[in-house]
Amino acid sequence: MRSLPRALLLQLRLALLVAAGAPEVLVSAPRSLVWGPGLQAAVVLPVRYFYLQAVNSEGQNLTRSPPGQTPFKVVVKSLSPKELVRIHVPKPLDRNDGTFLMRYRMYETVNEGLKIEVLYGDEHVAQSPYILKGPVYHEYCECPEDPQAWQKTLSCPTKEPQIAKDFASFPSINLQQMLNEVPKRFGDERGAIVHYTILDNHIYRRSLGKYTDFKMFSDEILLSLTRKVLLPDLEFYVNLGDWPLEHRKVNGTPSPIPIISWCGSLDSRDVVLPTYDITHSTLEAMRGVTNDLLSIQGNTGPSWINKTERAFFRGRDSREERLQLVQLSKENPQLLDAGITGYFFFQEKEKELGKAKLMGFFDFFKENDEEAKKIAKEGQLMARDLLQPHRLYCYYYQVLQKYAERQSSKPEVRDGMELVPQPEDNTAICQCHRKKPSREEL
Repeated sequence: MRSLPRALLLQLRLALLVAAGAPEVLVSAPRSLVWGPGLQAAVVLPVRYFYLQAVNSEGQNLTRSPPGQTPFKVVVKSLSPKELVRIHVPKPLDRNDGTFLMRYRMYETVNEGLKIEVLYGDEHVAQSPYILKGPVYHEYCECPEDPQAWQKTLSCPTKEPQIAKDFASFPSINLQQMLNEVPKRFGDERGAIVHYTILDNHIYRRSLGKYTDFKMFSDEILLSLTRKVLLPDLEFYVNLGDWPLEHRKVNGTPSPIPIISWCGSLDSRDVVLPTYDITHSTLEAMRGVTNDLLSIQGNTGPSWINKTERAFFRGRDSREERLQLVQLSKENPQLLDAGITGYFFFQEKEKELGKAKLMGFFDFFKENDEEAKKIAKEGQLMARDLLQPHRLYCYYYQVLQKYAERQSSKPEVRDGMELVPQPEDNTAICQCHRKKPSREEL
């Protein structure tokens, strides 16, 4: 049996692809686009990251993954062969829309600088290789920068509507009033308040109330911030609980006081910050945390048509309403899958309601249908913009800066406060080359 000519085979293959509605996509490495904070030496993040938009040979952006195994890869190494450093570079994450997320985590500071190669097969992509002139600092290097320069480097937005809205109720912050009121109102045996003072970029704190173990999360993000940027001197209170605390009316007597919380509502006056699980997953990214907001961009679950038509919830027993949700789930399993992953406040209910296994973000992507599909797409785009690590740092800094501007007196290290030390990292010694500006320059 004679074989068909090669030219005829190619024509037949093309005809079959067109008939199937799946034209072959050819990626152009030179025309593809690469951008993001991980390509800037001055941007210090726990995990550095940047993006790639695949572009075809006609200059059109791909809107879905290229067929087959995508041969994009990233190589990150020191500019100097004499400078051996540990850098973890995982495979690119395919976001299934023609874009890819590239990540790398440094475990040591590179003095000479980095060379980043972005390749498609053996061909360089866009402007690769990218040269980051040193020093390039790793996450645990204590080398704070001038706030204006730091915010410019991170491209922090000049305005955050939510921050402006939260502080509209507090044109002035009376620290003595806070000192007198907060322990009495919120520091009882069921309280979850931590009192912080930041002076000369050092962090001091004391716990108010019984349930303050989660201070480890507020500690770690504040410590990470002070390693990167010079914070203003300020004295404030963080609510570690799962619900807002300040419900006084803006024009009421007495007036509300600014409690900083990980949660808020339309009828409360708490100043809101990104939640502890988001900041913790940012700090521990690429260290086995399944809730890593970078990693999940490459794990968006099954295709929409294969998702489960059922509401889904997992969480600890921080409010009684969650227990009621589990009971509803038992009564209507076809509509709702709800479970408590850890009992603390209502331990007597564990035997009755049972305990569910922890689930990472990946398993949450099996949501509701048509309306949820639209919500999910819009939420995905918003999360890619607002919940990226550099934006989290910007938001934290701007909340603290706005708070400091409104203090009517100087913050102090109060009785009972202890210094929160920076974590030791003897395996990755770093020498800071930045000139520390004086307080008068800030």
